[in-house]
Amino acid sequence: MLTALNSDAGELYAKKLANFVEKRLKNERAASIWTSTLQRTILTASPIHGFPKIQWRALDEINAGVCDGMTYEEIRKNMPEEYESRKKDKLRYRYPRGESYLDVIQRLEPVIIELERQRAPVVVISHQAVLRALYSYFADRPLKEIPHIEVPLHTIIEIQMGVTGVQEKRYKLMD
Repeated sequence: MLTALNSDAGELYAKKLANFVEKRLKNERAASIWTSTLQRTILTASPIHGFPKIQWRALDEINAGVCDGMTYEEIRKNMPEEYESRKKDKLRYRYPRGESYLDVIQRLEPVIIELERQRAPVVVISHQAVLRALYSYFADRPLKEIPHIEVPLHTIIEIQMGVTGVQEKRYKLMD
C-alpha cells in the first residue's frame, strides 16, 4: 500500500500509471523512469516494474522556502506582500529563502542535457513547476509562459522529438 501518497486517488493513479507505462513500453526494455528525490514521486513510480528508476535532485519541486507547506490562501493572508509579488511576476518571483522558476530552470540544465542524449523512452515523474519548465523547453514555449503552462493532474504528457518538430499526446488516466 502506498500510504505516503496521502490519498486513495494517489494510490489509484500510481497503479494506473504503472499499468499504462508497462503496456506502452513493453517492447522498450531500455526505457527508464526518472523521479525527484521526494517520497511522493518515488512512491508514485514504485508500482512500475521492469525499468530502471533514477532519482534526480534536480527534479525536486520548487523550493518554497519559508512558505513551504502553506497554501496560496495562507500566503495571501499571512504574507500579503509576498503573495502580491508572486502574483505580479511568477517567473522571477523567489520565495523567501527559496527558489524562483528561473532557479528551477537553471537547475534542470543537466537533466535536459541527459534527456537529449537518451535514445530510449524516459518517463519523468516530478512536480508541477519542474514539469512546466521541462515541457516549455521541449515544446519550445516562451520563457514568460512557463509558470502558466497547464500540467493537469493525473495526466501523462508524451513528447516525441522528430525531424518535423515536437509531437505531443496527452493521456488522462483519471478525472
